[in-house]
Amino acid sequence: MSQIVLLFSGQGAQRVGMGKDWAESSATVRGLAAQADEVLGFSISDIMFEGPDEELTKTSRCQPALFLHGLMALALVRERLPQLQAVAAAGLSLGEFTAHVAAGTFSFQDGLRLVARRGEFMEAACLATQGTMAALIGGEEEQVRALAAAADVDVANFNAPGQIVLSGTVAGIDAAVAKAKDFGIRRAIKLNVAGAYHSRLMQSAKEQLAVQLAAVTIQPPSMPVVCNFSASVVSESSEIRHSLESQVTGSVRWTESIHKLIALGHRNFLELGPGKVIAGLLGKIDKSLTVHSIEDLASLEATIEALS
Repeated sequence: MSQIVLLFSGQGAQRVGMGKDWAESSATVRGLAAQADEVLGFSISDIMFEGPDEELTKTSRCQPALFLHGLMALALVRERLPQLQAVAAAGLSLGEFTAHVAAGTFSFQDGLRLVARRGEFMEAACLATQGTMAALIGGEEEQVRALAAAADVDVANFNAPGQIVLSGTVAGIDAAVAKAKDFGIRRAIKLNVAGAYHSRLMQSAKEQLAVQLAAVTIQPPSMPVVCNFSASVVSESSEIRHSLESQVTGSVRWTESIHKLIALGHRNFLELGPGKVIAGLLGKIDKSLTVHSIEDLASLEATIEALS
């Protein structure tokens, strides 16, 4: 298998120790970690490798940590499998920034600064608003949209068929959870999150990120990058900026994004990030897809062997 689509993790996939075994065994990874620590002005690699968990879980920390982890994984794959051709890329929410760096849209340093600021802006928006989220299991999109409208909340993520996430005020989400069965939704589970990501409560973060994006040099991506906001391929600098700022308050249309990649003829995927979250979602979207996940040294070795 010489052609593969790169998929990068989003917030929530992080875990203490991620990337540590790579750093212990690879000078390339140690170099990336040192570069990231220097760009950020604090040791994100220490937080990734050693925790504590409550520090890594902070929005301002886990976003640059996951970005760095995804690019560490990619560097190791490119080093070990130079013949492997990445033919497209996408990322779950935050992971879209990682996908753009993989495609050369902007530099590692610029991407890292962007996600660090994005994390800070979103963390500040969480603290300034009373927001939360809820996962809905076993509901159709039409039913979920009707429930969101009735509870005055937003649809944050279309993760997979029957797995959709709502986001909004605590009162709105509580109302949505209470009314879910009335709308034909099997289960509604309130999530333990810091705020209402991908909702109108993130408007301040969207506006601040737009200013940062305007200052970054954007190149045409070297491969198709499918964006969350429109579930389409973005290539012009203006549409890339628009899609990256819009996804802060807009829905993550992950199911449609994967269907777009399938429609482009792709069936082989490589998940770069901890926890195999994306592999789980792809299994619900289309069971016939091939997905390899790289999160640590053992899974890296297994994937190298499978793709060699």
